[in-house]
Amino acid sequence: MSEEKIDQGRRKFLVGTTAAVGTIGVVAAAIPLASAMFPNAQSKAAGAPVKVNISDLKPGEQKTVMWRGRPVWIIRRTPEMLNTLEAITPKLRDPNSLVDQQPPYAKNEYRSIKPEFLILVGICTHLGCSPTYRPDKKSIDQRWLGGFYCACHGSKFDLAGRVFKGVPAPINMEVPPYVFLNDNEILIGSSKAENVA
Repeated sequence: MSEEKIDQGRRKFLVGTTAAVGTIGVVAAAIPLASAMFPNAQSKAAGAPVKVNISDLKPGEQKTVMWRGRPVWIIRRTPEMLNTLEAITPKLRDPNSLVDQQPPYAKNEYRSIKPEFLILVGICTHLGCSPTYRPDKKSIDQRWLGGFYCACHGSKFDLAGRVFKGVPAPINMEVPPYVFLNDNEILIGSSKAENVA
């Protein structure tokens, strides 16, 4: 009879211990799950629209900001740069931006709301490298009129982010959603001014 009492005591101890360890395991697994369902302020801010002051951007200059972990380029194009866009149309793979890489308001020759300002995600559409801004004519070859060059695999884009024929990149560079808040500020990541924090 005393052996039965010992077995019952052990059984109660093992059941209690197992239940306690199981409860701790469930709680430990639930905490990350709950955290993922309710992102913190830093995570929310990473995907939020970014307000950029462009008042100091001179013609021909480039400014880079981060949005959703990706570089976004803002380029203030000169009239001379804008004049090159039509001249190279026959050399482009998708000159009319038929592939959906831009909001509807940027589906034009300039790929922008205001021709003077180009806003692009600074990532090559081939393998995700970051091309360099090469506005100077003949800086790549004798026929180069300016644009973006990805040295990794030789992809070339014009000053509207449109891809040239015969390069590895398959499509034009992405134009993110954006809106002009006024003459000096752009909101990148939203097409509506009321989304300003």
